[in-house]
Amino acid sequence: MGVLLEFSMFPTSSDCRDGSSVSKQVAKIIDVIDKSGVSYQLTPMGTIIETQTVREALDIIEMAYEQLDCDRIYSALKFDIRKDSKSRLENKIKSIEKILNREINH
Repeated sequence: MGVLLEFSMFPTSSDCRDGSSVSKQVAKIIDVIDKSGVSYQLTPMGTIIETQTVREALDIIEMAYEQLDCDRIYSALKFDIRKDSKSRLENKIKSIEKILNREINH
């Protein structure tokens, strides 16, 4: 099974914000994802992780949430679950590049 999860998570309460920036809090989340060993891609609007099970993806979300000791946290999650595929984080991009006959900026 291959699970792609695109999510964003950040504090909305003033107790965890540095003015309008949430970069320090997001960096904590990225650090825990990096240390988990799962494949991931950071984007300007969120992060995409690839796991083998839904449970593993949800465990990453729980670990990310635990990094933020804030009064209020916003999070949005999108799943793409496929039983017969792996390495989709890279392969989905390669598929488009093949059609375009060129590398895309990623």
